[in-house]
Amino acid sequence: MAIGSAAYQACELCPRRCQAKRTAGAVGACGASSKLRVARSALHFWEEPPISGERGSGAIFFSGCPLRCVFCQNHQISHGGRGLEVSTMRLAQMMLELQDQGALNINLVTPLHFAPHILEAVPLARSAGLKLPIVCNTSGYERERTVRAVAPVVDVWLTDFKYASSALAGSLSAAANYPQVARRALVAMLCSLREKGGASLADDGAMQRGIIVRHLVLPGHVEDSLDVLDLVWELCGNEVDLSVMNQYTPNETCRQKGGDLARGLSEDEYETVLDYADALGFERMWWQQGGTVSESFVPAFDATGVEGPELCTAGA
Repeated sequence: MAIGSAAYQACELCPRRCQAKRTAGAVGACGASSKLRVARSALHFWEEPPISGERGSGAIFFSGCPLRCVFCQNHQISHGGRGLEVSTMRLAQMMLELQDQGALNINLVTPLHFAPHILEAVPLARSAGLKLPIVCNTSGYERERTVRAVAPVVDVWLTDFKYASSALAGSLSAAANYPQVARRALVAMLCSLREKGGASLADDGAMQRGIIVRHLVLPGHVEDSLDVLDLVWELCGNEVDLSVMNQYTPNETCRQKGGDLARGLSEDEYETVLDYADALGFERMWWQQGGTVSESFVPAFDATGVEGPELCTAGA
């Protein structure tokens, strides 16, 4: 299913289906027009071991996001629109530059509200010598149609599954349909992976093809985390890796509102979720140790690696 630049004319790329006239300069529910914006392009060492390894993941952070999570740590780019306007050709060049820096992969962070650009840039970079796997790093709040459209250029899905509860998704991310949407998106990712022959690792453990499902455990919401794990296990079993994260850190908004989200996650809460995942039977599971806080994982969105010479021809 092809998605071209015409998709921006009355945009329905994400589950909001806001029909914003992005080609005319309007911004969609994601906060973006049809102008591609990137906030950072650099090696990133804080993903799961199969993604970052020791060399680092070549992370390209896009501006905008269809979700409005009250606890978002990347608000400067997800809500604030920080980033520079770049062309599709420049995006392809960034991928090649990251490859030259030794990246294990090209990690496209929250990219699918720019799906038409992605579908142009990846083949352009491939034709100019890109050999690395493409990682789609997503909140999981994606239309099945968009996932299927970009699947031919994606090797690894690094996807969140945030909520099982519609009420919780509505109150914390203004997306009551998140559980249903994320379920359909994950099934589409799994179908794509199966069509390509299933998961594959390099000799050094780097993921060449596969799916990692991430879940951030929220303080006071352990029961919903257990429900999320039930859903992922039911849908995927051990065809996916599971990453259970403890890095929730209350931002100023959450601290002011008070309640459970004004505090960090307790060790008991985290251990309860890890024990449940283990009991379900997940064989490839990643977890975080110690006093992890998400602020330590947030890079500077200062346009590092964004500006530079453009790729002039496919053979350059």
